[in-house]
Amino acid sequence: MTAISVQMQKAVHPQPGSRMFFETFLRVLITISVALAVVLSSISVCDGQWLSYNGERLFGVWDICRNGVEIQCSLELVGLSHGMVAVRSLVSLAVVVAIFGLELLMVSQLCEDGLSRKKWKLGSVLLLASFLLASAGTLTYVLLLKEYIALSSFTLTFWCQFLGVFLFNLNGISGLYINRLTA
Repeated sequence: MTAISVQMQKAVHPQPGSRMFFETFLRVLITISVALAVVLSSISVCDGQWLSYNGERLFGVWDICRNGVEIQCSLELVGLSHGMVAVRSLVSLAVVVAIFGLELLMVSQLCEDGLSRKKWKLGSVLLLASFLLASAGTLTYVLLLKEYIALSSFTLTFWCQFLGVFLFNLNGISGLYINRLTA
């Protein structure tokens, strides 16, 4: 073999240590990003004030209408509060599923055994399930309150939820892709 063919083989087939570092780096990055998404979505769900209308009335996930301290609701808004039960259930369940997905991702990183790839894959699938639940809850919220929505009326906690939903999707797909690439 000539020196050029040896160099080409090294370029085509990287050393196992560099591939292992790259894979570990990506898995840790995905895990940290999932932890951030869980924190953002948890804060958003716990606060629940996702929409302000005319700068004074807040439409929340947990309480649909509030003006200051006293609760003032019209009959139409009381009807909307029944739809918020689905929103609360979907986004809360999404956070719980994401926590289990994050746990599986971390366990697969810490315990290198024969099942670690399956744990990683199941954790990524749980993140995608969390994405579906959270996006369904967020979309239901938007559809229920479509008469009151302007782009400037969404609060910071709504955008935290929106970012959390996006990160659930991105990390779930990335986790499955990394798992497939390293098979």
